[in-house]
Amino acid sequence: MIYTVTFNPSVDYIVEVENFVSGTVNRVKEDHKYPGGKGINVSRVLNNLGVKSKALGFIGGFTGEYIKSTLESQGIDTDFITVNEDTRINIKLKSNEETEINGVGPKIENEKLNELFNKLGNLNSEDFLVLAGNVQKTLPRDIYAQIQKKCLDTNVNVIVDTTGEALLNSLKYKPFLIKPNNHELAEIFETEINTRDEIIYYGKKLMDMGAQNVIISMAGEGALLICREGVYHASAPKGEVKNSVGAGDSMIGGFLAKYSKDTSIVEAFRWGAASGSATAFSLDLCKKDHVERLLNEIKVIKLG
Repeated sequence: MIYTVTFNPSVDYIVEVENFVSGTVNRVKEDHKYPGGKGINVSRVLNNLGVKSKALGFIGGFTGEYIKSTLESQGIDTDFITVNEDTRINIKLKSNEETEINGVGPKIENEKLNELFNKLGNLNSEDFLVLAGNVQKTLPRDIYAQIQKKCLDTNVNVIVDTTGEALLNSLKYKPFLIKPNNHELAEIFETEINTRDEIIYYGKKLMDMGAQNVIISMAGEGALLICREGVYHASAPKGEVKNSVGAGDSMIGGFLAKYSKDTSIVEAFRWGAASGSATAFSLDLCKKDHVERLLNEIKVIKLG
């Protein structure tokens, strides 16, 4: 089974306004609401691709209930822990330029955190656990590493999708997969990266530090997979980018949807690349028919 954890879910309220002007009344042309958060996005993509998962995390208030009921109405299993404060709302304003206003999120008490630890204690070596996104400032910066440490004895396959210190802290526990983009890679090593060879060099350093597999997304330049079998590049299909939100989560979802069925890591990488692109070319997260159409456009070649 695939489990996703979202510490700080959100209701993503997407508002489209023609020619937004600050300081005046603006009329909404179109709006949409979606359950948000990187782990939740992965569960939604898996569901779109016909693969079951269970969404874990913390929700509260009427916004939390909206997330839970919406996911379950789509056929996604949930096992959220309820907290006292409301789940946050993130506003994404689309006009002449794109603006985001992200909420803070509720405080997670130690009692609730231990409840999550207990749930994760039931996972085993046949399970995949996705730890995705940033966490509330009230939680320890190494919370993902703490979870990984608890999963060592049961050999759970842990996927970590976060950045900076939280990602670095996770590497000593040998995550099954990490997925920084090229800009995040440069930030991790506090350097400037300009070429594909440099990306590969620093990606290999992440493997030396403990990661079992590394996918590095590069937007229009495609993506790289660095694994025991070698280094692979997936091309980016052509299309109009409509949505930058969720493409990375879709890449993980597409990868796991394929890998959980036949463990071919290169083919899973191709599915991940197709899923990420399909989301980028859509207003919402990718759908299976769109992903399957893009598969033929994505060429995966071995670089070394």
